[in-house]
Amino acid sequence: MSENFDPEEIISQLEQKYAEAVEGLKGALQEYCLTKTPPEDIRKTKNKYCYPELVVRYNPDGPPPPINRSFGKLSAAGKYTTTITRPKLFHYYLLKQLNLLRAAYSKDIEVEVRKSTTPIPFPYVWDQSIGKSTSSIPPAELARWFPTTALNTINDEIADGDVINPKYSKPLALFAAPRVDYSLARLKHYSGTDPEDFQRFVLFTNYHRYVDEFCKWAKVSLSTSNKYESLVVPGNLRANAGADNIQEIIDSAAWSNHQMPAYHLTRKDKKGITLVNIGVGPSNAKTITDHVAVLRPECWIMVGHCGGLRQSQSLGDYVLAHAYLRAEHVLDEVMAPDIPIPPIAEVQVALQAAAAKVTGDEGEDLKKRLRTGTVATTDDRNWELRYNESARRFNQSRAIAVDMESATIAANGFRLRVPYGVLLCVSDKPLHGEIKLAGAANRFYERAINEHIRIGIQTLEKLADDGPSQLHSRKLRAFDEPPFR
Repeated sequence: MSENFDPEEIISQLEQKYAEAVEGLKGALQEYCLTKTPPEDIRKTKNKYCYPELVVRYNPDGPPPPINRSFGKLSAAGKYTTTITRPKLFHYYLLKQLNLLRAAYSKDIEVEVRKSTTPIPFPYVWDQSIGKSTSSIPPAELARWFPTTALNTINDEIADGDVINPKYSKPLALFAAPRVDYSLARLKHYSGTDPEDFQRFVLFTNYHRYVDEFCKWAKVSLSTSNKYESLVVPGNLRANAGADNIQEIIDSAAWSNHQMPAYHLTRKDKKGITLVNIGVGPSNAKTITDHVAVLRPECWIMVGHCGGLRQSQSLGDYVLAHAYLRAEHVLDEVMAPDIPIPPIAEVQVALQAAAAKVTGDEGEDLKKRLRTGTVATTDDRNWELRYNESARRFNQSRAIAVDMESATIAANGFRLRVPYGVLLCVSDKPLHGEIKLAGAANRFYERAINEHIRIGIQTLEKLADDGPSQLHSRKLRAFDEPPFR
């Protein structure tokens, strides 16, 4: 326990306790796999290798001081706790949160690192050295002797506001360690890359053609700029800045083996750009944002295609989503459709500024190509077959575009406190007889995609260079929030 604590020392203690638990669990697994000798005490084994727990006790002499920022603040006296996994991966995040608490509350808080009562599931410490000796051992057998994933400990009840006035301690963070580990494993599975390579600014798209253009731009950046260190592609292949085999590594990416392949243009401070091709549909959009959120990115935005709903729009025009008509249904149980999803002003301004810079259009010329308004998101790709119902809803909402991912990206960002934005490109106008025929579609893709992805890239670069703290609006925070972002 420490008063006037040193955040670096606290993180060091977390790393030490986590490493001890992981190495002990891996050693026990290795011993069992080699000898097939069950542990003498199952209960002791399953409770020995536990996550470290971070405890903050706040005991002010008077009422908490008013602090206007959106996080890094304590709203009431009491004890705040959370379990921590992979503290080295989250070093920057933890350091930021602890420094804010120390600066604001000085000697009114005590911080303690201790062993929790939450075991680390053995699948999360698995590595190849263990796997070589376990090919014939079914996972169910290992689960008899070692802690495994307990779904009742993996939930979003804190983020969803289901934990109000807890009995023993208040949550310190949105996600506890089991939830984080679950998502880190899912990210590796879906993206084909390690969580360590994900950057703090995330770009989602729904077409592989955008990936090709991103990789072309990344190759040039690695060859001509000293801003970025490497490009990591699916299969965990890494092309370093200045290397002469960058294109070879890009071509070797195992992207087709993964449902939502990720590409990471990395910076030393992790303020680079991660691009994820999420494919089509709100289910994928929810899946990936559920998992990326545990990394606590500074921002995520989406660039993708949409159907234009206005006669005045042309193919290749842009739609800057300012509101969302939700009919995607995948979040209805945790984020009811009648909950408003507000735009994040800083992201909107950055997207519009990047569009002006990349296109070279300004004033009325920019307004002709970029329209701000409501985007309707549906889970029914064949919504046109219910024309009368759809047209009435579009009219009532004043929607200017329709797609299948935007509202999910924005709503889950709002739900999980990650700033968000969406810039779409009109690829057809189904209400006005303009559909994508093969030849026209190819010409559209060749003309529009390079420009569109560069707008997304420049938006994230501007937000990174301007400083991410401005992004974290208080409109993303509820009245009873954990202190950590």
